[in-house]
Amino acid sequence: MTTDSMRTILSAKALDGAHLRLEWSDGTLAELAMPKVPDPTEVAVGDWGHSLVWPDGTEIGADSLWLDTLVARGQSDVRKFLEWRLANGLSLAKTADALGLARRTVAYYSNGERAVPKTVLLACKGWDATNRLKAA
Repeated sequence: MTTDSMRTILSAKALDGAHLRLEWSDGTLAELAMPKVPDPTEVAVGDWGHSLVWPDGTEIGADSLWLDTLVARGQSDVRKFLEWRLANGLSLAKTADALGLARRTVAYYSNGERAVPKTVLLACKGWDATNRLKAA
């Protein structure tokens, strides 16, 4: 059975004054621009790899960093799909039912294993519009 992947941060390394290289538990590597954080050279991986932390108390969660990683890897479509799912509180099964897709396909899209077709992203917008009308 294909499920949502739970990724954690294995390591973070400063590349220069505003970029970090992250290594994720699934082997994904990404270079992220981090211009609004304290000195990247002082970054540490938080407890159990669920965040990055700095000595001044600044902390950024792994979920947020994963979304930035998707964009850095050219997977903006996956980010949009995940944000839609999360905003609507939909499980893999409920998403599959809502969009008329196989649960396994939804898992592939959610995990970034497959590109999310434009038609699916449009169906997400249609689902939102339909549910807004039902709520009104």
